[in-house]
Amino acid sequence: MIKYNADMPTYLEVSMSRAEQKAHTRQRILEGSGRAFRKGGYAGTGVDALAKEAGVTSGAFYVHFDSKGEAFRESLKQGMADLREGILYFQAQHGHAWWPEFIRFYLSVKRTCDLSEGCTLQTMPIEVSRSDLASRTAFEIALREVAQAVVDGPASPHAPRGVDAACAALASLVGAVTLARAVESAAFADQIAGATELALLGPLRSE
Repeated sequence: MIKYNADMPTYLEVSMSRAEQKAHTRQRILEGSGRAFRKGGYAGTGVDALAKEAGVTSGAFYVHFDSKGEAFRESLKQGMADLREGILYFQAQHGHAWWPEFIRFYLSVKRTCDLSEGCTLQTMPIEVSRSDLASRTAFEIALREVAQAVVDGPASPHAPRGVDAACAALASLVGAVTLARAVESAAFADQIAGATELALLGPLRSE
């Protein structure tokens, strides 16, 4: 029985053109790198680990990225873009109620999921602060875009009305998730999340 491995292309890749296959492989590496960096940090994650997470060889990694630093920067941008797309999704799906729905989702799902699938905004800023100018610049641009997406959304209860307020709300979410992940007590973690929800939304559940 044939055992598939990282060196064997998937059926999807076989059916693609060379350019499409290259783009698909690069995206796999980008997504795998994001998961690896979110879970292990920059210093604790080498190229071999990035390649393994993406299901490719280290040689294939270097076909698409010149260095670990470039992969970090690009996966950072991808993760922040995913957050912005998530915000737009909540706005489209929930309309007037989008902000409370997003807050509750972030404080529940993004607090309890595996760290590799966590939010880049929560897992990466410390790594970014230790990184190079290009990465910090890319993060700042992406953060401004995320904050602007919050502000530009439909009117929603307690939703921020300016970029400053959006950044403050995002910082509260990130801080709450970080603290809740760090404590051992599940009850205390829930308490942190609940207090943050109340601070950001007020007693909406009783309305």
